[in-house]
Amino acid sequence: MAVLLGTKDGAAFLDEQLESLLAQSHPLVDLWVSDDGSTDGTVGIIDAWQKRWPKGRVTLVDGPRQGFSSNFRSMIVDQRIEADYYAFCDQDDIWEPDRLENALTWMRAHDAGVPLLFCSRTATMSETGVALGYSPLFQKPPSFRNALVQSIAGGNTMTINRAARQLLAKASARTEFVSHDWWTYLIVTAAGGIVRYDPRPLVRYRQHEANLVGANVSWKARLSRLGRLFRGDFAGWTDRNLNGLAVNRDILSKDAAACLGLFIRSRKGGVLRRLRLLRKSGVYRQTLAGTLGLYLAFIWRRI
Repeated sequence: MAVLLGTKDGAAFLDEQLESLLAQSHPLVDLWVSDDGSTDGTVGIIDAWQKRWPKGRVTLVDGPRQGFSSNFRSMIVDQRIEADYYAFCDQDDIWEPDRLENALTWMRAHDAGVPLLFCSRTATMSETGVALGYSPLFQKPPSFRNALVQSIAGGNTMTINRAARQLLAKASARTEFVSHDWWTYLIVTAAGGIVRYDPRPLVRYRQHEANLVGANVSWKARLSRLGRLFRGDFAGWTDRNLNGLAVNRDILSKDAAACLGLFIRSRKGGVLRRLRLLRKSGVYRQTLAGTLGLYLAFIWRRI
């Protein structure tokens, strides 16, 4: 098992995250840390953990210093990182002790040659660790038709198998992406892989003022997302995702390719044509309100 941890000035909470990795019920964890130019004590903390990590190895590498997404992309494509399973990790969360074991138990029941993605709901906490709530509980099945317009889980909850990592590395070597979690969901489902969304919160997500919108657990966060939608931010993100898929058409299943074609066509032309093609594509968000918002966004050309 390889855990891919991206860091940048995370000294305040990094020890607590690493303690939760140490407490994992899974016994073997090789930790790969890509530090993206920290100027606090982050590197010193990693150095100290290297000397006393009992579960495997801790390897510290220099990140590309081009932002959060690029830092995770650099680890996704790094061929030095070899494992049967890979988990993404942020620097300031707390993992439940069976976070990895839950993922591996599910994956071991499936064919290792199939790209697999395990993810889950999250619990949210304040900077000081006070419980605040939970991420939305999604009920609809994960799929490419959902992934085109929604990322259902944080990267900090995601575990993938070797087949999914190889696929993701191939796709990520060809293009940049908006976020590693959304991109992973897109690529695995586009290739006909299997996704498991666990309704149990397996990660405690630390909410800062800067990442409030990412948590999506408060009305403030949801209104901010709505504002982004009507400003056209989601349209820009969708453009980047579609450009990334365009250079990776060879990995798409026949069904995903057909859906993608309809979705691309649905973003052009008159409103009735757009809505007809969107409906034909079968693209959906996880909630009724989200799907209604999707159709309104298409009417106003905001996605």
